[in-house]
Amino acid sequence: MIKLKHLLILTLPLLSYGDTLKELLNYATINNNLVVAKQYTQDAAKKELDFKESSFYPTIDIGAAYKRDDDVSPFQAGDTLNAFAKIGFDIYDGGKTSANINQAKESLKSSEFDAKAYKESLSLEIVQDFFNIKSLESSLNAKREAQETLKAQLQRIKKFYAAKLATQDAIDRVQADFDTNRYAMESTKFQILSLKSSLELKVGKRISSLTDSTFKKELSTEYEVQDSIKALISQKGSIKYAAEAVDSFYYPNIKIEDTYNLYSFDRLAIPPGLNAEPLENQNTLLLSLNFRVFDFGEISQVKEATLLKAKALESQIAYKTKAQELQYELSKRRISTTLAKINSAKSALIAAKSAFETIEKKYNAGIVDYIVYLDTLTKKTGSQALYESSLNELEIAYAILYYNSAKNLQEELK
Repeated sequence: MIKLKHLLILTLPLLSYGDTLKELLNYATINNNLVVAKQYTQDAAKKELDFKESSFYPTIDIGAAYKRDDDVSPFQAGDTLNAFAKIGFDIYDGGKTSANINQAKESLKSSEFDAKAYKESLSLEIVQDFFNIKSLESSLNAKREAQETLKAQLQRIKKFYAAKLATQDAIDRVQADFDTNRYAMESTKFQILSLKSSLELKVGKRISSLTDSTFKKELSTEYEVQDSIKALISQKGSIKYAAEAVDSFYYPNIKIEDTYNLYSFDRLAIPPGLNAEPLENQNTLLLSLNFRVFDFGEISQVKEATLLKAKALESQIAYKTKAQELQYELSKRRISTTLAKINSAKSALIAAKSAFETIEKKYNAGIVDYIVYLDTLTKKTGSQALYESSLNELEIAYAILYYNSAKNLQEELK
């Protein structure tokens, strides 16, 4: 009967699997700490919009006051208690409230675009880390194959040495190359560990292994404006509405208020024979008009400074728009260059493998020396790593193209 422990050992490989790139991107765009921070900023902008929209509604205030005077007179009670309720409404504020609401709406849109732009940028960084790790893993595998070959040759040379058919310097040469390759393997392992730690920080979780992933291979002829640029456009709109809010101070402000007061008096000093009762309640209606006539140019200077900020953003928008266009064109060129690199690396790999098979047979037969053999092995290992890394570079090139054309990287994965 199979024990439970043995059953778990047998089934564990079936249950364990690596993370696909799409899974990492989905997880990161929800759980990354900076993504969460952007969401809080977006929520704050939404609350600010709600706050400013409430300015259209009337305000209601209630309150109470108690006053005590030591000396009393026919016109002044010793103890006075007052309670009131007041309702107020801005009939016209020069368009300030509308401008503030529009400003808040643009700020919210800017916050939303900024959050999307960060997710896009984060996704591209994750894609680059993902495929760079895959390239390093390919390089490590090539070095491992070379290590096994060198190990076999080392054992072979030692047998020849024991049979007095080889010298000690032949063993030393192979041993040196074996140790050098082992150091290169450890260095590559550290690079993988370092890059994987960076990837885990961006994703927001531990990563065991990476499953092969690829992008769709499509060259789009059109591209949209990136969300980072849209965020700047909305930010510029917000600043322009802020300038309108400042300008509203030059328009009349009309407000109406209705206040109802309740009074209670104690320790009254009413002269004898005077039949007078103090006022116990009073309703007051107030209609006010405020109009700024002169302020030494204060408001106009504030408005001018605000509009200058908008012009600064216009320059940033123009620069980033041009930069996106250039990067988009370069992305397409990068793909064609990488494809040429892949073809070249593939041919070099085929030639290197063929050459190594021939040289290995000649070396084992004693026809060529160790230097020729090692040189051929090194070329084969390098060609294998170059070909694998070129394939990963192509994936990164397509990711950059999709990023510069403002497409969702998750949706472009197969």
